[in-house]
Amino acid sequence: MELIVLQHGMPLGTILLADDEEIRKPLEYLLRLQGYRVLTADDGPQALSVLEGQPVDLALLGVGMPQESGFSVCRAAKASPATRLVPMVLMMQLGTAQDRIRAIEAGADDFLNKPVRKEELLARVKSLVRLKRTGDELGSAEMVLFALAGTIEAKDPYTEGHCDRVSRYSVALAEQLGLHDDQCAALRSGGMIHDVGKVAVPDQILLKPGPLDPEERRLMETHTCVCEQICAPLKFFRNVLPIIRSHHERQNGSGYPDHLVGEQVPLTARILQVADIYDALTTDRPYRKAMTAKQAFATVREEVARGWWDGTLVDELENLLKTSPELSPASAAV
Repeated sequence: MELIVLQHGMPLGTILLADDEEIRKPLEYLLRLQGYRVLTADDGPQALSVLEGQPVDLALLGVGMPQESGFSVCRAAKASPATRLVPMVLMMQLGTAQDRIRAIEAGADDFLNKPVRKEELLARVKSLVRLKRTGDELGSAEMVLFALAGTIEAKDPYTEGHCDRVSRYSVALAEQLGLHDDQCAALRSGGMIHDVGKVAVPDQILLKPGPLDPEERRLMETHTCVCEQICAPLKFFRNVLPIIRSHHERQNGSGYPDHLVGEQVPLTARILQVADIYDALTTDRPYRKAMTAKQAFATVREEVARGWWDGTLVDELENLLKTSPELSPASAAV
């Protein structure tokens, strides 16, 4: 019979506890008494099965489990997209420096020495479960933004898949340029949500097949700042904000909203704008058919000559699409 003390009718978190029964039982009782839901496993394969089978907030793994050690389970869990964000704590007998190095190399988030002290266990569990829940909430917020972007995109059948393609082009170009992982991650998210601010633009403007009048253009140009305002409360989007605010700036200062000039436009924003323009030109629109890649790059280079875009990035994108044609729609083969 399980003993679980609930807070407000819900467990504080779900914990996988995998180790020999003799070691596991007192820890299991203690965690349940504190209000956690505890799942148990006797060996490595069982532990991996539990992790893959249901949501878990934290895994406590004994390094000496039969069949697969805690090191192996941790390494496998961190390699799987489904479980890589689950905090892993390895429990070991007065672990040596080498053991700790192995734990770090396996991707462990923390480790505990046996015999495990009650106060230390509860402090680590509380902290790591809180971090996992926070990460889940941030991931949920990102998914809401992605869903909103998809809703806006779905209003116009001509823009279907646009955000996903811009995201892929931007990340591939950033990787080719050797940008840091955090910049690539920002471009991945920025590509997906850069048009979310259009939620504040009336449909009759968004879907207008012809040129916009000055007032309609003014309203359309608010979407970059609106998107920034929507995303600003999300701290994990701090590297995305310059991208979504500045992806309609131009090199000669004629863009919006801040009329930035040259390298005042953040590099990540310049990358996304080149990807954005290329995709817009190589997909059908109500007022024209999709251009080929050759036609699109010729058009973009005319705009580079006017002082709009970063010509170096245009060259880099063209080279990228020549070497990775699978990135581009079939109609736009380079």
